[in-house]
Amino acid sequence: MLRIIDARTGEPVDAAPARRGLTRVEAHASGCDASGLRVLLVADILVRALELSGTPVWSLLSGGREQAQELRAAAAALGIRPFEDGRGAGTALGEAQIVHVAVEGVDTAAGGVRIAVAPVDATVPAVPARDDDPAAWRLALLSRRHTRHVRLDEAALDDARRTLARWRAAVADWARQPSRPVPDEVRGRLRGAWEDDLDVPAVLRVLEWVGTDPDLADGARFETYAYADRLLGLDLTRDLGRAA
Repeated sequence: MLRIIDARTGEPVDAAPARRGLTRVEAHASGCDASGLRVLLVADILVRALELSGTPVWSLLSGGREQAQELRAAAAALGIRPFEDGRGAGTALGEAQIVHVAVEGVDTAAGGVRIAVAPVDATVPAVPARDDDPAAWRLALLSRRHTRHVRLDEAALDDARRTLARWRAAVADWARQPSRPVPDEVRGRLRGAWEDDLDVPAVLRVLEWVGTDPDLADGARFETYAYADRLLGLDLTRDLGRAA
């Protein structure tokens, strides 16, 4: 069960209710900058985690029309899936939980659970250039827990690019071997990580372990990375068929 820390109370709560119902995820981005995009990215990860657990989700973006349009364009560049317009949204049929995602210190003045996202210290543009890999921005922003400040600079992006190149080459190579299911222990570690207040850095550490554990078959490594990428959205299978 995915549990998150409610920024209002400091207590862990279920992101989805015990009774099966719709969870509304509402992103409150304060501006079209790196911090605002990190809010959308955390909301995107939350939506993906809920969907992986079989929870129906309604994702909304709050803000003015012009700001929302600009944010949607920037978010699309980072592979963040679209959010519906949250202005004037009522209660959906079957809605059982509301989760608000906002920069820390911002009060959404609405009921429900609130996820606080630490701001970004950025020295590079928040959106990659047309010829750059947007997954590097995603990975750099996901490298620290959403409750901790993150620095987005060329050093962080270079590190993310190197990691992505290494992982994608390995995934393409493993794909040439017979497929094997994701081991139960590995699946449990992955889910245990992201269900613990969206601890994405712990998910990344599990992938590093999977990539080097000599007891795992290459086919299982491939399936594990493909499975984890349903949460991460890093396009880790991009280079399939390109391995030497």
